[in-house]
Amino acid sequence: MNENISVDPRRWWALVVVLAATLMSIIDASIVNVAIPSIHNELHTNTSQIQLVVVGYVLAYAIGLVTGGRLGDMFGRKRMFQLGMLVFTIASLLCGLAPNPGILILSRVVQGFGSALMVPQVISIIQVGFLPAERPVAFSMYGAVVGFASVFGQILGGLLIGSNFMELGWRNVFLVNVPIGVFALVASVLLVRESLGEGTKKLDLIGVGLLTLSLVLLTYPLSTGEDAGWPWWSFVCLILTIPLFVIFARYEQRLTQRNGAPLLPISLFSDRRFTLGLITALTFYGTNAALFFILSLFVQDGHNFTPLLSGLAFAPLGAGFLLSSLAAPRMITRLGLQVLYYGVVLILIGDIGTIFIVQALGISLHSPLQLVPFIFLIGVGQGFIGTPLINVVLTNIAHRHAGAASGAITTANQVSQALGVALIGVVFFGILGVPGKSAIQLSMHYNQAFIISIIALIGMSILTLVFLVLLAHVPQKTREPFMVAGDERIEEMPLTLGGMH
Repeated sequence: MNENISVDPRRWWALVVVLAATLMSIIDASIVNVAIPSIHNELHTNTSQIQLVVVGYVLAYAIGLVTGGRLGDMFGRKRMFQLGMLVFTIASLLCGLAPNPGILILSRVVQGFGSALMVPQVISIIQVGFLPAERPVAFSMYGAVVGFASVFGQILGGLLIGSNFMELGWRNVFLVNVPIGVFALVASVLLVRESLGEGTKKLDLIGVGLLTLSLVLLTYPLSTGEDAGWPWWSFVCLILTIPLFVIFARYEQRLTQRNGAPLLPISLFSDRRFTLGLITALTFYGTNAALFFILSLFVQDGHNFTPLLSGLAFAPLGAGFLLSSLAAPRMITRLGLQVLYYGVVLILIGDIGTIFIVQALGISLHSPLQLVPFIFLIGVGQGFIGTPLINVVLTNIAHRHAGAASGAITTANQVSQALGVALIGVVFFGILGVPGKSAIQLSMHYNQAFIISIIALIGMSILTLVFLVLLAHVPQKTREPFMVAGDERIEEMPLTLGGMH
């Protein structure tokens, strides 16, 4: 497998540019939650419309990721990044100017497709544009941005709406993307180098259709089922995804055997490290999303924190993630990818400590400061896992499949978040039942539901640890050396969970 590349001297500046796409796409998945009351009051939306404002973006984003990654392989990662950024920026402007719910919902869907075009290119550009020894640092920066955006999106939303800049209110949460998008577009022309995979430029349209239908049937009921009371059709959709995914896999396999160009090369899954890494990502990211979900309900609905105060409850989580993501490359150099194990241990300690604090304080929990130490530990643990895990998953992937693999990883991330929220949501609301009417009864019910849900998250974290142990026994393939400027040969450094060799 020949993976010869020349190193772009502007690659670190290019990384800053493409990370803007990651920042905006993740923030826009959560920032709208803070704006929902204002949108509802100004545009007079009904329940289903306001739900589609949130879910429309997530669905379009999730179902387009693999196709977006494949298009980058075929037609150029820089080109698809720029197209996605352009679509996302224009859609953000339309969201901010939307005169009615219909235009807002449609613009949010287009915004999601723009994200699906640009985000897979970020991981691909890191994978093909950086030397093996540099990738852990580049992925740590990627992970730091993911952590920052995931946690601080709601805080930023509260600040933007509260400032009421130019008296635009909720519209500022969308319009803020416009100058960032324009800057990223202009900068990408100057700083990002083009790359693409080998092979045909023909898109597997049947594969796109099958995968899109499968993901819609999976993610839509997971995203809306809880609010709808889990109607019968949601279970029918979930059941139908199984045969559809099987049909998709068999079609892609037959297309490969006929020397076609499959949307998602099935050969990727013959690599045990990639397959097991995706499964590990499902449990890990699902656990993270579920924690965000129940923590928000716990502090806002259970203890009457203001939106800004509840946002600050997430600040130690984001700070811990940010710090450990940046520290991860140095930790890996010293300790190897055993850092992943330590990350799970820190998460478990943080979960247990959070249970202890909630149990000890009971209804007297009045400030996020009381949760800071253990929430911070959870964030540190998440940062030690998130970015090294991506590097491990992609270790054996050929550059020509970087886009497809990146799309698969990001799709797994989105699906896992929906699954995690749905599963833990069932536990949380099942234990919550019908809360009492008094403030004391309300807080007591929410405390109990939160504690039991954290115990369920501990089980998911232990499962993540089991998968990491299995991943440790999967060997890394020997890779071809990279060719850099001056014909210098740089051997790929093998990454193992047992250490660096």
